[in-house]
Amino acid sequence: MLPWTTYEAMADAALNQPEAFWLEAAQRITWQQAPTIACQNRADGWHDWFAGGVLNTCYNAIDRHVEQGRGTQTAFIWRSCATKEQQVVTYRELQGRVAGFAGGLRALGVEKGDRVLIAMPTLVETAIAMLACARLGAVHVVVFAGYAAAELAGRIEDVAPKVIIIASCSFQGQTALPAMPILNDALRIAAYKPKACVIAQREACPAPLLPVRDHDFYSLEQSTPVAPVPVHSEDPLYILHTSGTTGKPKGIVRDNGGHAVALALSMPLIYDCKPGDVFFTTSDLGWVVGHSYGVYAPLLSGCTSLVVEGNVSASAMRMLCQDHAVKCLFTTPTQLRVIRQESRNLAGVLLPELARIFVAGEYAEPTLLGWARSYFQRPVVNHWWQTETGWSITAHFFGLPEQEPKALMNDIGRPVPGFFPAIMPSVPEEPGGEIALKLPLPPGCLAGVWQSGNIMVPASYCDESGYYYRTFDEGTITADRAVHMLGRSDDVIKVAGRRISGVQIEEIISSHPAVYACAVVAISDALRGQRPVAYVVVAPQYAANMSVMRSEIIGQVNQTIGKWVGLKDVHFVAQLPTTRSGKILRKQISL
Repeated sequence: MLPWTTYEAMADAALNQPEAFWLEAAQRITWQQAPTIACQNRADGWHDWFAGGVLNTCYNAIDRHVEQGRGTQTAFIWRSCATKEQQVVTYRELQGRVAGFAGGLRALGVEKGDRVLIAMPTLVETAIAMLACARLGAVHVVVFAGYAAAELAGRIEDVAPKVIIIASCSFQGQTALPAMPILNDALRIAAYKPKACVIAQREACPAPLLPVRDHDFYSLEQSTPVAPVPVHSEDPLYILHTSGTTGKPKGIVRDNGGHAVALALSMPLIYDCKPGDVFFTTSDLGWVVGHSYGVYAPLLSGCTSLVVEGNVSASAMRMLCQDHAVKCLFTTPTQLRVIRQESRNLAGVLLPELARIFVAGEYAEPTLLGWARSYFQRPVVNHWWQTETGWSITAHFFGLPEQEPKALMNDIGRPVPGFFPAIMPSVPEEPGGEIALKLPLPPGCLAGVWQSGNIMVPASYCDESGYYYRTFDEGTITADRAVHMLGRSDDVIKVAGRRISGVQIEEIISSHPAVYACAVVAISDALRGQRPVAYVVVAPQYAANMSVMRSEIIGQVNQTIGKWVGLKDVHFVAQLPTTRSGKILRKQISL
């Protein structure tokens, strides 16, 4: 049960009594030594959450549920869109496999504080490797399985892992991609060499193991089980690399205690998920959503996590939600657009157990949300967060008795407890600007960045005063505490001294019935400084009417915002470049 009935009561408690608020939230976690303080400043100028508390994240995610009688409940459901395989793992089975694999890692020399690099696709074994590291107090570093050798080598050099774990192959569509050649090339490039490599053999593409260096994943699972190792709240749980504000990847460090408390609170508060509910995220486990809501949050809350290898089609998503009685679906705007494209001529789907759908990764425009609500006959909402924060900065709160205001349902919601946003205007007296978050950040956010073997203050994220964390996203905040997204700072277009959000123009273009997806970027203009250019993907049945559509799109923007915006160029393209996690690469479009 949550102790609040309204958003205002919750927000005021987090603002006015933060110590009491977070110490109460910490009671959702089992501690070996409970914390007596919530937030504490570090000597380096950053902050720790629940310093002095002692716990084990793996114990909280698995063992305590078995001890409380939930051992026969399903912990993981795994499906592969590539191989059509399926695994169902109960909490008791997961406990045995994780404890055994942790014993295998210990036999290879892995101890508390050591780094273990995991370069695997979305498999149950990936989660087992992550949780086994947490059980030992080791720090897992999950790397997207599709990286080339040079990218993998860079991460090996950065974190100096004692052990590297891979699967023998991943899949691109139905095609198996052997992983061993990439690993071997990466180790030739990297000056640092791990003590051992572990390979999870897949039937589609078994790999030859090198004597001494390589070990079989499933043989290690049969090792003598180990008990959870107590760690301090502020000890690191994992490192996850992100490009963040620069092109060079930075290792975001997540702690144990604050991370566990934040995610355990988020499940009932934001998603209205209770023990036994099925939570389905379409994210790869190599991304932050896969970490937070494919593995840790569902297990910390005693839920069942459904994870999938490969791209999920509209028919597969319907089947998965129906077959496994999914309550909450967490996906991306790109995935919704794929489903919309595949389902244009299909009636809406009835999924009785599905309560709501959450979208993140980038902003989903109102027309896409409207289609999804009509198709699924359920609430579909944006929420906003970053790799660095690890959970939502703003959200809609379905766990509170008070209903979310309808006027906010198309936007990114209101601040989650502990996040206090402010606007840093780019132009004096304008209501919009970069959204900054007052420090300290709440539990669950980055504990620092990994640099030269140490956890360092994330100085590149702080403003000049040192009092605010910069999100590098722009928006506005209204009197009802709602945050409205305008886009990344470098996506805001400056036309003849006036600023317009590319997101705002994209929303208007996306309302055209022929538009499947779009991106708006700025180009230089000798007279006006900048002007917008639109890149549009249209549904196949409209492809013959490009000139008419171009005029309609420009007219729609002119009528809604005004001709001052200066949209003249609309380019029709077959697809937009995206990251592996589905975000549109606007910088790449503008080159």
